[in-house]
Amino acid sequence: MWSKIKRLLIGRPLKSNEAHNQKLNKLKALAVLSSDALSSVAYGPEQILIVLIAVGSSALWYSLPISLGVLVLLAALVLSYRQIIFAYPQGGGAYMVAKENLGANFGLTAGGALLVDYILTVAVSVSAGTDAITSAFPALHTHNVLVAVIIVVMITLLNLRGLTDSATLLSYPVYFFVLMMFLVIGAGIFGAATGQVAPVHPHTAIGTPVMGVGLFLLLRAFSSGCSALTGVEAMSNAVPSFKDPAPENAAKTLLMMGAILAVLLSGMVFLSYWYGIHPISSQTVLSQLGETLFGRNAFYYLLQISTALILVLAANTGYSAFPLLAFNMARDKYMPRPFTVKGDRLGYSNGILTLGALSILLIIIFRGKTENLIPLYAVGVFIPFSLSQTGMIVHWLRQRPKGWMGKLVTNLIGAIICYMILMIFFLTKFEQVWPVIIFVPLVVVMFHKIHQHYLQVAEQLRIDLSVPLRSVNTTDNVIIVPVAGITKVVEQSLTYARSLSDNVVAVYVGNSPEAIEKMEKEWAEWNTGIRLVTLHSLYRSIVGPLDKFINTIKWKADKTGATVTVVFPQFYTKKWWHSLLHNQSGLLIKAALLKHQNIVIATVPYHFKK
Repeated sequence: MWSKIKRLLIGRPLKSNEAHNQKLNKLKALAVLSSDALSSVAYGPEQILIVLIAVGSSALWYSLPISLGVLVLLAALVLSYRQIIFAYPQGGGAYMVAKENLGANFGLTAGGALLVDYILTVAVSVSAGTDAITSAFPALHTHNVLVAVIIVVMITLLNLRGLTDSATLLSYPVYFFVLMMFLVIGAGIFGAATGQVAPVHPHTAIGTPVMGVGLFLLLRAFSSGCSALTGVEAMSNAVPSFKDPAPENAAKTLLMMGAILAVLLSGMVFLSYWYGIHPISSQTVLSQLGETLFGRNAFYYLLQISTALILVLAANTGYSAFPLLAFNMARDKYMPRPFTVKGDRLGYSNGILTLGALSILLIIIFRGKTENLIPLYAVGVFIPFSLSQTGMIVHWLRQRPKGWMGKLVTNLIGAIICYMILMIFFLTKFEQVWPVIIFVPLVVVMFHKIHQHYLQVAEQLRIDLSVPLRSVNTTDNVIIVPVAGITKVVEQSLTYARSLSDNVVAVYVGNSPEAIEKMEKEWAEWNTGIRLVTLHSLYRSIVGPLDKFINTIKWKADKTGATVTVVFPQFYTKKWWHSLLHNQSGLLIKAALLKHQNIVIATVPYHFKK
């Protein structure tokens, strides 16, 4: 039944040689990997206005020069990450750049911050998408957390179907949103030029001095606006997902994304200023702008639907990049190995499921409030931004290829700007971003613990090939078979045990002298030729007495160099719910024995036919 449900939800398994069909062309990659950055147009400008409105509506004109600064930073990041794509075509982005050029700790800091950022990508995108839905349908406002959780589950299932399937589906809403935004910007500029659309509030003239506006406020607004730049690094992490030639296609897609984002961002900020849009809690800025330009007609609802879709599907950037980054780190033994395993649809399904679960947890903790998540989201991405730029500076100084000076200057400018943004974040929003100072080091420590474990395991498993395999006399081996009665399950296990050694001991644990006497009598009648040891359990526990008996046998076997094997008879029911009708004593005994060294545990299954 589970297999049928799985096939229905994620489709048929794909063969390993079908992996080339899962590569993305530029148009599909733009939809999947740019949706996070493009969707930030729906909330990035609003974050600037939220800070400025605290002083008064007359301060909203400052959003124009602030957005210009954001565009300069966008250009620096796009050019810098374009160079990273060509320098590290195997993917890994900031993690690989920082690890190879600055050292493991810096690489793990960048990787840890990015992993957390991708979790926040999903949480922020889905929360913002839910806000767009509830702006259009206020009746759903009280159920925003439930709506967000349902959306995350749906996106997770979509990504489990594979990269190509999700990209094909995502292309339509992403390009639909871009088209709608161009229509809004075009209509807004036309309305402003002709005077046919009346502003919601009169706007203050550019350059008007405003009381209360200081450097601290402007820097705070600028740092809020930088949330529109999250997702720029996704291309460099996912270069292997592109069709060949992968680096060239990834670089071109990055430039396309940067150009579209620059036009949409500047257009949104200008129109919000021109039409006097004020940020309010009950309706997003984009929703107000659409209502001002078109009224609450069909086009307005199409705009809201397109906004909600891209905000929700922007989470797919996280689903595309998180599993690949987790794979790179797991390959280096800094994350659990299950993250390197591909699922039925050739995607790293363990990474996809982990991302979905942690995103849901964040949404529940923060109650789906986007403004509470965005500061952590933005500062989390600027840490790897800064480290990747610094790593590339070291890379060019070491490699010095043709034209390296120009590339060095590009990364140097990017690094300076990114470090300035980080300082601004910590100076202006310390009360919101301080958890990063604690959480990122803890994540790095966790990575080191995982790495240390794998190194220790490798050391213990490594063998000397010059040493011959130890010879074992099978007559010395001790086979212990726990039995609960005389059944076909026990008969099958005893037969298997005797094929391993003549030294077989059956062990029965009884709760009363009567039960033990009955078992000994029936065993004698059965005449198996196998010795039966009975143990009386005063406290009705099977595990305790059996564990002590096995320890005693193990102590004697160690002296002679014999091997102790415990053979468990275990039956399996045909239907899953039948197993709930039987106790699981075998599992409890196995769990107790796993802590012992040099004891072999074997299970002999018996399958019921009905």
